[in-house]
Order: sequence, then structure tokens, then C-alpha cells
Amino acid sequence: MSCRYAYKDIVPYDCLFKDMTVEGRTLSVERWINEKLFGIYVNEDPDTGVIKGMMGIGMNEDDDKDNAFELHFIYVDPDYMRSGAGTEMLDLFELKGREKGCTEFVIWVLEDNWIGKNFYSKHGYSSDGKEKIFRRWNKREIRYVKKAI
Repeated sequence: MSCRYAYKDIVPYDCLFKDMTVEGRTLSVERWINEKLFGIYVNEDPDTGVIKGMMGIGMNEDDDKDNAFELHFIYVDPDYMRSGAGTEMLDLFELKGREKGCTEFVIWVLEDNWIGKNFYSKHGYSSDGKEKIFRRWNKREIRYVKKAI
């Protein structure tokens, strides 16, 4: 699972390999789809049918962001990192937000997730100083934002 790769140096082993099972993640994604919590998008290689990554997107619910679109999660298979798959998904996320008339994009990223933070910074996102604790892992998250153009 690409989330294990993304968080391998950030989240304790027990969380990654005991709490985050394929079966458990499958049930979570099914619930997200059934309850329409996020728009779920999959990046699939058109030639092979291999799944390169997936993301969940939707309206932001932060009290101080009235018209923002949020990237709730994005995961790229480690075999497809640096292949453009993440950029393709981020571009689609921003397109969907602009289609909804949103004026800003929001991404909450774990403070120690240097891969994610560097990726988002490269694409024009920056911290706006807001922080919160991701309760599941008791880890600090930082909000990254970008104005919609």
C-alpha cells in the first residue's frame, strides 16, 4: 500500500502494518464512496491497467475557508513516484475545484512528510500557518494552500 511507503518514517510500525491492512483500507474506501464523503479518483495506466495512484477530493470544511476545495488524500504507488502520476492527479484536483468555482485549494499534510511538503511546494502550495493534530496518529498537520487561478 502506497500509504505505508509515504508514512514509513513518520508513523509507528504498528499503525502502518497492523492498523492499516488492505482489508481495512478497502472497507474505508467503500464507505467513503457509499457515503459520498469524497470524490474518489484513480490514476490508471491506460496501456497496462495498473493503478498508479488514487486521491480523495471535496469541499473543504475549515471554518475560515468558505470557498476552498480540499485534497483529502493522495497516494502514488512507489513504482510510479516521479513518473508524473502525482502531478496528473494534483492537476485534476485543481481542475475539479475550479469547475466548482472554488477560489482556493487546501491540503493538510503531516508536519514530518517532507516528500509531500516538497511536492506541494513545487506546485505552488505554501503553509498558511494553520496547524492541527491528526488524532489517529497524534501527529501535527500543517495546512498548505494555493489560490485558484
